[in-house]
Amino acid sequence: MRIIAVGSQALMDGFALLGIETHVDLDRTALEAMLVSIVSSQERTLIYLQQDMLDHDIPILKQIRSEGGSILISEVPSLQEPENRQASIDLLINKTIGASALENSHE
Repeated sequence: MRIIAVGSQALMDGFALLGIETHVDLDRTALEAMLVSIVSSQERTLIYLQQDMLDHDIPILKQIRSEGGSILISEVPSLQEPENRQASIDLLINKTIGASALENSHE
């Protein structure tokens, strides 16, 4: 299984320390090329993708996310805005079982 992290230099430093393959500050074209290559290789892959990179309108990214399968994309907030994490799985949880499931409980 291949594990990749894509994002800003500061965020990728932590992933690199863990021995994860990192790609720093990719533009839209480079990100798209990397994703096409991963899909073409049909290799099981976990991709940690800095959340603001999801704003790019990249057809292959949409395809990967809608099809599922051997490529999993996990969103990571940027270091500058960690409180603005808006993972798509959070939206699904909110719709399915309610926002209270994501709240911290202090009992």
